[in-house]
Amino acid sequence: MPTTVKAYAAPSATEPLVPTTIERRDVGPHDVRIDIRYAGICHSDIHTARSEWGPTTYPIVVGHEIAGVVAEVGPEVTRFAVGDRVGVGCMVDSCGECASCRKGEEQHCLRGNTGTYASVGRDGQPTQGGYSQEIVVTEGFVLRIPDALGLDVAAPLLCAGITTYSPLRHWGAGPGTRVAVVGLGGLGHMGVQLAHALGAEVTVLSQSLKKQEEGLRLGADHYAATSDPGTFERLRGSFDLIINTVSAEIDLDAYLSLLAVDGTLVNVGAPEKPLSLAVFSLIPFRRSFAGSTIGGIAETQEMLDFCAEHGIAAQIETIRADQVNEAYERVLASDVRYRFVIDTSTLD
Repeated sequence: MPTTVKAYAAPSATEPLVPTTIERRDVGPHDVRIDIRYAGICHSDIHTARSEWGPTTYPIVVGHEIAGVVAEVGPEVTRFAVGDRVGVGCMVDSCGECASCRKGEEQHCLRGNTGTYASVGRDGQPTQGGYSQEIVVTEGFVLRIPDALGLDVAAPLLCAGITTYSPLRHWGAGPGTRVAVVGLGGLGHMGVQLAHALGAEVTVLSQSLKKQEEGLRLGADHYAATSDPGTFERLRGSFDLIINTVSAEIDLDAYLSLLAVDGTLVNVGAPEKPLSLAVFSLIPFRRSFAGSTIGGIAETQEMLDFCAEHGIAAQIETIRADQVNEAYERVLASDVRYRFVIDTSTLD
């Protein structure tokens, strides 16, 4: 029988999140039931809760940075046991049959992966996310959290971590490469740590120098203010890879000018409005403009293991569930260092 659990949900695009209850499906043969301990707050949660990326079906429970402990496993589960420390990220299923899924790139499932929230699950019901006490997920989409990572600081790795790790790996960040990270927020602070651990020379590009000390502490070699027009002239042609983590409009042509020959600017932030660029920002120096989302399940596990090995974790502020609406406003005001994480025990 389905289980009723406590949660926090958005009842509409314009109302604050409120306490509620939701049903989780019964544990099937290949399912894992997870007691959620922590759920990170991602800007995507806010966009979805407020219908800023398209229509949302309400009420909705968001949250796709989930860390917890296995409470029950189905009879055919082989990878997990009760008591294991686990996580769930942005996906809970995919077709498993298309070319992308067969390559272990479920995030690019050609039939569309099943999101942790705002999708339709295998039971035919809307998926509901991590701002809740429990979740039931097929074992192939459950990640193992290494013992070296606290569950609270591991939760944001399931989105913010893999969203920055995947493009860094794909575009070859490492020794001898020059990487710039635009923005030192929830995504950017992870990108800096990961790029540094991969061996790249790392520069933070931020609007001002107010976070410079923190950026250098996290592993940046250099820090520059984009509000200073001289920055773009001084750094012209400097970078092999730029990871843009901000979800706001930027002057793409200005940032593309910072790329070296064959350099790539990768957008992982998702602004509400379209961005435009002049093709002559790309053509003369064989530059590229690209986008990237999360990684597949195997790459996400690789990222978690990499973070454990290198002592990398999200910088977090832990909150009670009843503080979620305040946290949303603070995220929008960039008033967090650097990720809010909900202690889901406070849902009781």
